[in-house]
Amino acid sequence: MLIATAAAVRAEPQIMLPKHRLEARELGIIVNDADPLSRKIGAYYQQRRGIPEANVVRVRFEPQRRQMPPAEFAAIKREVDAAMPAHVQAYVLTWAMPWRVGCMSITSAFAFGFDEAWCSSRRCAATRLSPYFDSRSATPFGELGIRPTIALAATDFATARALIERGIAADGSRPDGTAYLLSTSDRARNVRHGSYAEIARRFSSLVNVEVLEADTLRGRDDVLFYFTGLPKVENLDTLRFVPGAIADHLTSAGGVLVDGRQMSALRWLEAGATGSYGTVVEPCNLPGKFPHPGLVMQHYLRGATLIEAYWKSVQMPGEGLFIGEPLAAPFDFLEVTRHSGALAVETWSLAPGLYRLEAAPTLVGPYRPLAQVPVGFPVPRLRLPDMDGGVLRLVPSTSAD
Repeated sequence: MLIATAAAVRAEPQIMLPKHRLEARELGIIVNDADPLSRKIGAYYQQRRGIPEANVVRVRFEPQRRQMPPAEFAAIKREVDAAMPAHVQAYVLTWAMPWRVGCMSITSAFAFGFDEAWCSSRRCAATRLSPYFDSRSATPFGELGIRPTIALAATDFATARALIERGIAADGSRPDGTAYLLSTSDRARNVRHGSYAEIARRFSSLVNVEVLEADTLRGRDDVLFYFTGLPKVENLDTLRFVPGAIADHLTSAGGVLVDGRQMSALRWLEAGATGSYGTVVEPCNLPGKFPHPGLVMQHYLRGATLIEAYWKSVQMPGEGLFIGEPLAAPFDFLEVTRHSGALAVETWSLAPGLYRLEAAPTLVGPYRPLAQVPVGFPVPRLRLPDMDGGVLRLVPSTSAD
């Protein structure tokens, strides 16, 4: 007689974190039906990211030009906003041209609507401040009434497809890369270097950070972040960017994507980065008009998507163009292991603060409170009670709890 025995296996509970990032179903795709490349990029991206068809809005305007007049743009934006489902929180454009609306970048114009308050009223003037800057919001349209926008910008389909695949490959990968912060000899464009030492101190326990006094980076195979200040960056062809990498150069015209007098931000994407940024009109060297490297890293390392991390790092984004694969999220991870009668939970996606731990037999509840869980930065490995199945969730606590 064959007697089968089976050891009891404890089911691992499901861990639920507070909403901390944009999801694919919350992203709207805007396609220019008059541009064959835009149509092709839009269809491929929708399929690869599983974007609902209802989130795709097709408009029609003359492609292959640098600028769109504000009046023409206003009509297109009204059409897009009216057709887009209310739950959509952000937009992705599927073209490189045009990249400018009047004095604004086209990504900021779609986010805010065209308004000259987002542009310098005189040379080197500050502009309106973004309410999304350094925000904890994971629903910017619902909470702030804006839809951050980025362009899946490329001049051919092969480059766009490679960009999209890098973004997908990045998801949850926790890449073993390095943040390179270059302090260059270009004094006018090196205005971000004053924050580099603090960035290295704050984030070196999470990723490798190298602060270099150099005009170029050469022969590195682990580029995760690359921030510099020059009109043109040499030796990009000697570098290997890890999937999800973010890179930009502080200069006047990086957002002039084609036939500009300085290096186009497209060169970063073509070299292997997954996101970049540049201004489309003369911003002068006001740091608030460019990404703050420490804020990009902070939000990205906490599990935000590329579009969220980049947008939250720019205080005055009206003249700045965001390009790349919006949903890349290399540091959105959750690892759970059983250890010494408890669950060891590792994630970086909890902002510092106090959380209420609740338990329920199923996702629909009912939930009962278990404990208060303090979280600092960097997020330590959390020790939660072991359960046989069911659901554990962490909810931001209030003083009234």
